Amino acid sequence: MIQKKAPAAAAPQSAKKSSQPKLFVLDTNVLMHDPTSLFRFEEHDLFIPICTLEELDSNKKGMTEVARNARQASRFLDELVTSTPGNDFSVGMPLEQRSNGAATGKIYLQTDTVTTPLPGNLASGKADNQIIGVALHQSKVHPDRNVILVSKDINMRIKARAIGLSAEDYFNDKVLEDTELLYSGVTELPATFWDDHGKGMESWQDKGHTFYRVTGPLVPKLLVNEFVFQEAGEHSPPLYAIVREIAGKTALLETLKDYAHQKNNVWGITARNREQNMALNLLMNPEIDFVTLLGQAGTGKTLLTLAAGLMLTLEFKVYSEIII
Repeated sequence: MIQKKAPAAAAPQSAKKSSQPKLFVLDTNVLMHDPTSLFRFEEHDLFIPICTLEELDSNKKGMTEVARNARQASRFLDELVTSTPGNDFSVGMPLEQRSNGAATGKIYLQTDTVTTPLPGNLASGKADNQIIGVALHQSKVHPDRNVILVSKDINMRIKARAIGLSAEDYFNDKVLEDTELLYSGVTELPATFWDDHGKGMESWQDKGHTFYRVTGPLVPKLLVNEFVFQEAGEHSPPLYAIVREIAGKTALLETLKDYAHQKNNVWGITARNREQNMALNLLMNPEIDFVTLLGQAGTGKTLLTLAAGLMLTLEFKVYSEIII
């Protein structure tokens, strides 16, 4: 959600501003992070700078999630524009119908040249600074409203605040404010794991995987299909495994297949980090019926899912069709 900050008590004008819907100026990275952000600001209004539209256009090509989000954001904006009678953007485009009542404000597109000069220490040719300039101009044009720049770029927010603009991060796609409460699917094993769980341990190999049956105090906190890992120590190799079974204080761990190696590529795709390797171990396992992936735009969620789906459907013939 958009973080809301209380107006300063010392400024009498802020009380007047707070009674009106806010005007949020959106940076491009917000739309590329979450195209539905257009419908997430409830009763408040949105302003889209021309520079944001140009950056959306320059980032729309490709198969990445960022490119897909840029295309979807452009489609949403096109639907709003074409549904506006007479293309009169000066009065704003209502969001209520397109959002099914979730947003009751309006969206405005920049149609005029910005006349408010930028401070001399901000280069006018840089796209981020142009968007800051638009937000600054809107704050001058609408002195009776709270004009807030929304950006995922921390440095851009710092620059905006440095010149007296309100700036906030975009959090509406997060269900919980404290993301640490969300199940991550991964647990890092403590350095003492083998000391606490190695007594009476069983281990064997089968089909290229090593299995460990361990017993100890950490086991009741683990879940089936949860990943566990321990990086290499001074005298021990790294461990990357998945929990296959749990019975009381006993768990069965199975080491992961290394999808980072080219010989194990999935439709030509290899894992580029630990998390992508874990995701492919889930996606390529037909015994797991439902997989959810959570991550920022550009981390490979869509790419890995499509690659695994194509491999299991067209090459391994496990499934008959893919539905997107």
